[in-house]
Amino acid sequence: MSKISLRFLPHELLFHFEAGTSRGVLTKKKSYFVEISDGVRQGIGEAGPLFGLSPEFSEDCSATFEKALAPFQGLALPTDIQEWISEIPFEQPSFRFALETAFLDFSAPFQNDFSSGLQKIPINGLIWMGSAEFMRAQIEQKLQQGYSCLKLKIGAIDFDTELSLLKSIRSRFSADELTLRVDANGAFSAAEAPFKLEKLAAFDLHSIEQPIKAGQPDEMRKLIAQQILPIALDEELIGMQDKSIASFIDPDYIILKPSFLGGIQATRDWIDWASEKGKEWWITSALESNIGLQAIAQLTGDYDVKIPQGLGTGQLYTNNFASGLSIEKGNISFDPTFPRESPFQPLSL
Repeated sequence: MSKISLRFLPHELLFHFEAGTSRGVLTKKKSYFVEISDGVRQGIGEAGPLFGLSPEFSEDCSATFEKALAPFQGLALPTDIQEWISEIPFEQPSFRFALETAFLDFSAPFQNDFSSGLQKIPINGLIWMGSAEFMRAQIEQKLQQGYSCLKLKIGAIDFDTELSLLKSIRSRFSADELTLRVDANGAFSAAEAPFKLEKLAAFDLHSIEQPIKAGQPDEMRKLIAQQILPIALDEELIGMQDKSIASFIDPDYIILKPSFLGGIQATRDWIDWASEKGKEWWITSALESNIGLQAIAQLTGDYDVKIPQGLGTGQLYTNNFASGLSIEKGNISFDPTFPRESPFQPLSL
């Protein structure tokens, strides 16, 4: 195989609205793109480290990412990309994801019914934190768009107001008609979590993601063992190389974000673990542009998913890249004939 060149480009994504989380409000987010090329073919990957979550995050990751890529410049692509991935520190999971997806895009694109445009994947409608009026407006919009599963981010506004929102939804739609998930992003203390979960359980919720902060395995295990409300681990899995910790915690579900876990193969490893333990899972994007989201959605297409996935965040940005992805009535689909927009200018050959 001929030698390849790597190109690197940072790009700032701009939100359509102020996206509230328990860690603050987002109005913009920087992603970093890598292109693998042999002068004829190209493959593109995206790293999108997030403040407060990604261990490699800094205000500008450009120098760190370029340093991580430098050893591979001008080499022939390996038969197995894991030879390269292992050279990037585990503490840089989004960089691993970017390089691995660029490699797959270049040499071994996904081949499944989703990537071929033959199958849709059900997804949840994401409701961001904000004022009660803002959250109600989002809920109404998602319901009108035909979603059968909503995920509400909670923990940033008054808890009674959040309960009121859930009550208003449940007064209109039963659990059989509309699935509700909530995501606390670690907003509850271990002491208050049982009380708050009891309050939330009154609304027939599917699950709650990360009710307490990651890194408290004993407390999380105790909370899950009380079986108040099904609990999904999310941030807990970031940086977790020892899966015995997850086995000890014994969650009801796990949330898989390839950018946080270290890439495609790392995500597959977690799916294998879940299968062995009899745990359900779903895959979620982590605020990537459509470039990273496309790779994550196509990975999801390799599996026979039965429950809604978290693949709707491509709609967040005013300056996203065009792709074959589209969402209709709570399902994401892909048109393989649609030309993907690249952040890179064409190579001068």
